[in-house]
Amino acid sequence: MSALDRPALPARRWPLPAFATLPVAVWIALGIMALMLFVTVFAQVIQPYAFDHVDLMNRMTPPVPLSGATWAHPMGTDTLGRDLFSRLLVAAQTSMLLSLLGTCLGAVMGISLGFLAAHKGGLWDEVIMALVDFQAAMPWFIIALAILAFMGNSMVVFIAIMGLYGWESYARITRGLVLSAREQGYALAVRGLGAKPRRVYLHHILPNIAGPLIVQLTINFPSTILFETSLSFLGLGIRPPMTSLGQMLGEGRDYLINAWWLAVIPGMVIFLTTLSMSVLGDWLRVKLDPSLET
Repeated sequence: MSALDRPALPARRWPLPAFATLPVAVWIALGIMALMLFVTVFAQVIQPYAFDHVDLMNRMTPPVPLSGATWAHPMGTDTLGRDLFSRLLVAAQTSMLLSLLGTCLGAVMGISLGFLAAHKGGLWDEVIMALVDFQAAMPWFIIALAILAFMGNSMVVFIAIMGLYGWESYARITRGLVLSAREQGYALAVRGLGAKPRRVYLHHILPNIAGPLIVQLTINFPSTILFETSLSFLGLGIRPPMTSLGQMLGEGRDYLINAWWLAVIPGMVIFLTTLSMSVLGDWLRVKLDPSLET
């Protein structure tokens, strides 16, 4: 058979990189979260004005492109003439930092108690799981309001309340995963070689159960943001002269008719941030659990 008579080989199709197959919604969510993280780190660098700079001559300036707007304040100004864009940057930074800190504190506390309950068993397990059930049954938002009203607006107390929010979900998940993982072959083999429980849990079991815990963290983070913004909205969280997204939303609620941008813009930032993190959490949950893929 001559070379001309041979059938043509099909063109080779190169596989697309993994990031190229991401859904559009995930790409948008990644972009929004990347922007929020950038603002969290560089808010003080990119803000055009000091967030507390007062200019009464330019109060209630509308955002571009509304009539009366100026490019000196592209998102407008508030009732004291403070630049809304600069305040939004600092507010987003404050809310993100507090939510990240609260989420991480809750995760560390819950994961530690989950490991302790699975390792000790017996009375330890019963007490810890009773605390988990008690925390899950408590209206924590109402409890937080009472604590802040009684103890005053202390940043230490506020961060502690943020850290105690949602820890029970980590503890419950961690306990179940550890009880299942320590009976797996790799854990039994390591224990058979004489490894101490600390090494078994930290170097072998924890890396193998990290996926569901990371998913839980991404699911709990939007709830923590809403928790912080709700407290600040009611005046029991961040207070002037500092600012947060919830505090900006609370300040703008009285001006929805005359200056709607004071509440709508920070409200949209809260909505987009929580929605983006929820989308990423759902995507990670599917990717880390192959049984959920369709």
